[in-house]
Amino acid sequence: MAKRKGKGPTPKAEDRHWHGKRQKARAVKSAKRTGTTTVGPRGRAASAEPQRATRPAGARRANGEVPELVTGRNPVVEALRARVPGSALYVTSGTDERVRESIQLAADRGIPLLETGKNELDRLTDGAVHQGIALQVRPYRYAHPDDLLTGTSPLIVAVDGITDPRNLGAIVRSAAAFGASGVVVPERRAAGVNAGAWKASAGTLATLPVARATNLSRQLKAYQKAGCFVAGLDAAGGVTVADLEVASGPFVLVVGSEGKGLGRLVADTCDMLVTIPMPGRAESLNAGVAAGIALYEISRLRT
Repeated sequence: MAKRKGKGPTPKAEDRHWHGKRQKARAVKSAKRTGTTTVGPRGRAASAEPQRATRPAGARRANGEVPELVTGRNPVVEALRARVPGSALYVTSGTDERVRESIQLAADRGIPLLETGKNELDRLTDGAVHQGIALQVRPYRYAHPDDLLTGTSPLIVAVDGITDPRNLGAIVRSAAAFGASGVVVPERRAAGVNAGAWKASAGTLATLPVARATNLSRQLKAYQKAGCFVAGLDAAGGVTVADLEVASGPFVLVVGSEGKGLGRLVADTCDMLVTIPMPGRAESLNAGVAAGIALYEISRLRT
């Protein structure tokens, strides 16, 4: 009896010749979507995408770790006048008066001048309007929050919900003026030290440390354990800043945003909420102004 012709038993998917390639393609696609890595041959971790050379990011992407680029003739010359720390000045031409001044200021401060073409500057600035000039700002080195516990009676300023770098810079300026040990900012959803903060601080960021806290409420509790009294600045506070006698010892002043004020968890963590009396018509103060007034009153209590 003749055998019937047929394909025989259907092989399993993993036994087919195309299975390995398909699985690898799926893994790469998944890694691209999630941002994870895939495991290559010999068990080595391989990136889902080929690695690209790191390049300076635009100002909107600066986060304290990636070099920030200040672009445009007016912003660059103003940043240099404010002594914002730069690591390189990119220029396509020096015909404009503001560009020539920027070149002179950079030369006086020892900032390298790099002549570049328009296409290259377009690439470096991610297509931002640069007007032929860009200043690369050095990444800011944040201190550790515990480093601010200096001396026998430290004065620390913590900011909660401040998203405007100019407000942060103004707070740093006031903190430096009234003898604070440093400023603490949250790591997420808050302004960091960039060119705007540098300009608003009037150079005081060069002398006063700024620390980043992963969790501000947790850090405030750590300061309390270290012996600090923590007071939050709030319009609903029951004690005025001028009457806060406990501020003469180790002290942390917490400043909230102008709109939302202190977050609930941060406010609950504070030992006390204090206020600035305002007999006038204004309902609130700018965060930088409020911090300056409060720190002035605190400095009087500490002398």
